[in-house]
Amino acid sequence: MHHTIPPTPENMVLGYLDATTQPVLEVDSGDTVTLSSFPAGGRESLPADRSLWPADYLAALDTLPPGPGPHFITGPVYVRGAKPGDTLQVDILDAKPTMDWGFVAILPLLGTLPEEFTDYEHIHPRIDHARNVCTLPWGTELPLDPFFGIIGVAPPRAWGRCASPVPRAFGGNMDNKELKPGATLYLPVFNEGALFFAGDGHGVQGDGEVCITALETGLAGSFRLTVRRDFRVDFPFAETPTHLMSIGLDEDLDDAAKQAVREMVKHVCARTNLNRNQAYMLCSLIGDLRVTQTVDGNKGVHMLLAKKYL
Repeated sequence: MHHTIPPTPENMVLGYLDATTQPVLEVDSGDTVTLSSFPAGGRESLPADRSLWPADYLAALDTLPPGPGPHFITGPVYVRGAKPGDTLQVDILDAKPTMDWGFVAILPLLGTLPEEFTDYEHIHPRIDHARNVCTLPWGTELPLDPFFGIIGVAPPRAWGRCASPVPRAFGGNMDNKELKPGATLYLPVFNEGALFFAGDGHGVQGDGEVCITALETGLAGSFRLTVRRDFRVDFPFAETPTHLMSIGLDEDLDDAAKQAVREMVKHVCARTNLNRNQAYMLCSLIGDLRVTQTVDGNKGVHMLLAKKYL
């Protein structure tokens, strides 16, 4: 079955993921869900032209109590049959901007070079839906490549309420531009029902997200949620039609890179007859390490490895 979650405040949280949040929807394994989200941030991120302020975005800003992070997150979705130790397979089916603008910002004490960029500002690129581009204030056009910055499940109850900016084993704010339509994300399940969340719409982003924001905008997207007991993951892992994608997250970029390599070696061994040494050497030859983001507390590194060589 297909389900749609309206972008209303009662279906969202602001700035956190928490296993005690009541589900907004229950679905069966294999069902699809369409949901929407709004740009991260508050009223300071709105453009000067009030005619561009969406009413549903304003309702969320006015209604949701502030959390420890700036992200509007829709969910959770309870997937019947999911139990701790299972894997939630998230097929990303669609992602499209819902607003005619987004914002990019330089903010105090944030980003990759916070000491060097202290002339704080917001810009509001306009979005041309028909041409699938955004236009920067100085005239440069960029093709849109939308994705949800936050995709995850609820953290273990023992962790309590987790602030939305920091990605962890449950996924969350990974800000990985490869997690877009056509990709499949595998997440470890920590709670009954998995409790799936998504939010933090991005119109386009470079690897690194160096100034702290992507093109932050409203996004609507669809996901197929499937419980897997035949394929276990202890940390987020993904694939596209052509590549495997391992994910590393750590405060130290070197350790994030080590985790991405370690995870890829493990998954290559699981999918082939290669031993660990052989998988490690294969990663060195055809695995591409990329810096996912350097701005979310836990930094991200992901490795892409072409499936055709397995």
